[in-house]
Amino acid sequence: MNRKFATNLVFVLLLNFLVKPFYILGIDAEIQNRVGAEEYGLYFSLLGFTFLFNILLDVGIINYNTRTISQQPFLIEKYFSKIASLRILLAVIYATFVLILGTIIGYNQAEIHLLLWLVLNQILASFTLYFRSNLAGLLLFKYDSIVSVLDKFLLIILCSILLWGGITEEPFQLFWFVYAQTFAYLISGITAFVFLVSHQKLTRINWNKIFSLAIIRQSAPYALLILLMTFYYRADSVMLERMLEDGKTQAGIYANGFRFFEAANNIAFLFASLLLPLFSNLLKNQKSVASLVKTASSILIPGSILIAITCFFFSQELIGARYLNSTFQSGQVFAILMLCFVCISTTYIFGTLLTANGNLKTLNRIAFAGVVLNIALNFVLIPLYQALGAAIASLVTQALTALAQIWLCQSYFSLRVHKPLLLRGVIFMVVLIGVGFAFTHTSLYTINWYWLMLVHFSIGGLLLFGLKLIELKNVKKLFYKV
Repeated sequence: MNRKFATNLVFVLLLNFLVKPFYILGIDAEIQNRVGAEEYGLYFSLLGFTFLFNILLDVGIINYNTRTISQQPFLIEKYFSKIASLRILLAVIYATFVLILGTIIGYNQAEIHLLLWLVLNQILASFTLYFRSNLAGLLLFKYDSIVSVLDKFLLIILCSILLWGGITEEPFQLFWFVYAQTFAYLISGITAFVFLVSHQKLTRINWNKIFSLAIIRQSAPYALLILLMTFYYRADSVMLERMLEDGKTQAGIYANGFRFFEAANNIAFLFASLLLPLFSNLLKNQKSVASLVKTASSILIPGSILIAITCFFFSQELIGARYLNSTFQSGQVFAILMLCFVCISTTYIFGTLLTANGNLKTLNRIAFAGVVLNIALNFVLIPLYQALGAAIASLVTQALTALAQIWLCQSYFSLRVHKPLLLRGVIFMVVLIGVGFAFTHTSLYTINWYWLMLVHFSIGGLLLFGLKLIELKNVKKLFYKV
């Protein structure tokens, strides 16, 4: 199982490193430069609004389906046609609810028009995710990985033509970006479906009321968990836009830093998408998960710490290099959000393990506490510190929920804390912070910042192996059957 995890991880990381960072930091960021922080801030806020109620599209079906199919693959033939019909009904309910609620809370006609297209895009993306959940459940990770980057690859091509192709003299319009997303999501969904039907016999869409109600009941704990996590992950931008007089601008500033965080987060999320079916399969066969937890943790957590600390010390320079009208506040927000990256990377391991084990009630209690804490902190911190306050609220929430999940996994699975390894991890962080402080607060700062950042990152990479946080011999073993 370690070998399957490692080989597929390398494949999916390669695809995503080639595509997603360029899309997020190259295309998406350039679009914000072209349309301005205020207009992009509105888009970012409305996008967050559609995410808040995304659970109506899914009701937890994707996580439930991945876990179920990975444990009992033969059920896909029975489940697929009936779940597909249920998802069509959910899409109608979702679209109706979001558009009505948007009207009630005061979005004007132009904003509702934009919201309508974003809702359509969410529906298309949700169907792609459902097809991918079946591919992952069948352990067809190669095809799942291809689909995971296809929409961004298509957006890179389309938006590059619109941004730099010289096909029009008009300034870039935000709606061009939204229309391009619609096309990319549609093609990705069709491709995922073709991959699925080429490897699995499926029956026609068949509505079954009793089955649909049973699926909703069984997936309800997953739905609640996703809803709660989405609220403390996406509510920040909506609250910024609604609470402040310059809310659209503040949401745009938050988006500056969030974009870098999202680029890193998309890579970390790949671990969760691979780990869920693998953990589920191991638990079904009553095998130990300790080795897989150690493998994932030894790669993801030290790596996320290295990226986060490097970005923290060079946050202003990175933001300034990417955005035309960046502010000091944008750099501060980015620095805090990158610390969140360590917390959420930890969650992608331990939260995924708890999900695979079916500890949904416990996870929901943690997530509910996270929502209450996050919203309370936002109400206090946003009026005081604007976008920075939202970032701080996110960091506190993510850190506490990650710690709770680690503690629960240690209790449920008797996972041991390796104290020498923990000590080496502390030394690793202290050295990285010390080097970062020296580079940015001494005369060394006169050297070009990108060289200093590269040296800082390289020192961290050497420390990972020098302190044996990552051991090369163990990494090599992953690619061979044991």
